[in-house]
Amino acid sequence: MDRLEELAHKPVGRLLWQYSVPAVVGMLVMALYNVVDRIFIGQWVGPDAIAGLAVTFPIMNLATAIGVLVGVGSSSRVSIVLGAGEKRQAELLLGNAMTLTLVNAAIYILIFTIFIDGMLHAFGASDTTLPYGRVYMLTLMPGLLLTNIAFGFNNIMRASGYPKRAMATMLLGAVVNVVLDPIFIRVFDMGILGAAIATDIAMAASAWFVLAHFSKPDVALRFRRGTYGLKKSIVWGIVSIGAAPALVNAASCAVNAIVNRSLAEWGGDRAIGAAGIMITFSSLLVTIVLGICQGMQPVVGYNYGAGQFHRLKRTYWLAVGAATVVTLVGGVFGVFCPSVIARAFTSDADLIAASDYALHTCMVVFPMVGFQVISTAFFQSIGKAGKSIFLSLSRQVIFLIPLLLWLPSQWGLKGVWASFPLSDTVATVATAALMLWQFKHLSQKTQVQ
Repeated sequence: MDRLEELAHKPVGRLLWQYSVPAVVGMLVMALYNVVDRIFIGQWVGPDAIAGLAVTFPIMNLATAIGVLVGVGSSSRVSIVLGAGEKRQAELLLGNAMTLTLVNAAIYILIFTIFIDGMLHAFGASDTTLPYGRVYMLTLMPGLLLTNIAFGFNNIMRASGYPKRAMATMLLGAVVNVVLDPIFIRVFDMGILGAAIATDIAMAASAWFVLAHFSKPDVALRFRRGTYGLKKSIVWGIVSIGAAPALVNAASCAVNAIVNRSLAEWGGDRAIGAAGIMITFSSLLVTIVLGICQGMQPVVGYNYGAGQFHRLKRTYWLAVGAATVVTLVGGVFGVFCPSVIARAFTSDADLIAASDYALHTCMVVFPMVGFQVISTAFFQSIGKAGKSIFLSLSRQVIFLIPLLLWLPSQWGLKGVWASFPLSDTVATVATAALMLWQFKHLSQKTQVQ
């Protein structure tokens, strides 16, 4: 049984395990880039550097959004067209994805470089934290393109039947980063500059690995001449599906800007640092869930394209169960052991105290998030761009931003932290209603068949 036939016939539980475990490992490894940087910077450079790094999150999220637009959109389309037996279309998607990645990166890197100080100020940087943020981002610019290539084409690698190689892509970069971080930050005494250089080198290694894979003649999907010219239908197919996760990352820029400015007003640099720690921990948990999403996506997309809806539904529910276990464990740990998490990043007593409150408040309904994230990825996997975009924006924008604008005026700093669990709760209710409707529709299609 070849790699694509497995997606149609192998038991979905084994498929989800086969694809999700490497994806989770790969995503966790990817998250280590940020976590390791923040731990080393917090412990060896200081709390002001942690806050300076926190104000770069929106800019990195925006770069990630542009990369995700292409990477996730193309991988979802690849799964669907391979399920329908259209290999030439998959090759066109691969070539167009490369062209889009290069063009997009060239544009946003130029803009970021020119307007870096203004952007960092807009996202909450103070005179104290701005130098840290500026040095980190300007040094990281080449790494942003390399990250888009490594992460985006890693998704396509998995979608075309190579989950273990996709995991190896991320492992390679993480090992390089973990080894180089202490050398550049501590041994060479380069501080936050060293962290950015280490990340650039690590992402270069991952990008090289993934591009080498798609250049091999014996893989199921590879680069071919005549596929790089942008075609309107191909680009629209990529962008329409990739828009949902891309908008989530782009929306994070607006959310982070509002959060950081509110925190600066009500709590100062220490509150921004606490947000950095809270977001890092919760993002690590969401990263595991996103790994499950990535493992689910080829199975759901392929079987949707093949019309095997019973396999699609079972895969979804297995993914929801696994994701909920992750967010439940993480939520309990965040609520009951916040100081343990905070001390991993800093030894500053004030920052630990601020982080304790942030984690305890923001993680209280976090167990719901697994269901919401998996459901968003489900709609993305079957090409339902509108529903995926709505669910993506519901948690990060539609409900969270109004709460962030209103609650701090009522409760001050506590209102900023309370906005997160309230938004998660309302978004989960909306997700449940939409999933009920979608499964009713799929049941009707199954009866027609």
